[in-house]
Amino acid sequence: MASMNISLPDPMRDYVQGRIDDGHYASVSDYVRALIRQDQSGIEDEKRWLGELDASIAESLAEMSADGGIDLDRACDAALAEIGTTGGPSRR
Repeated sequence: MASMNISLPDPMRDYVQGRIDDGHYASVSDYVRALIRQDQSGIEDEKRWLGELDASIAESLAEMSADGGIDLDRACDAALAEIGTTGGPSRR
């Protein structure tokens, strides 16, 4: 296993030592490894979310290109017209 040296300001060093003393981590190395795993997991979650978003956008664009879906302006106009006929607020 490789070693790395890092420098921390005293308050950060004290914080890490406190986490170890409280039993949350076995050592400074354990603490740093946990932070790296958390960062890696967050990056993977973000990549997965962005991939799903891209796929959803592509699907929506394909549907709209095939004359599917609903035009937002028409949908809003219809909803506002319906609200206006039931005594709700109108768009004027």
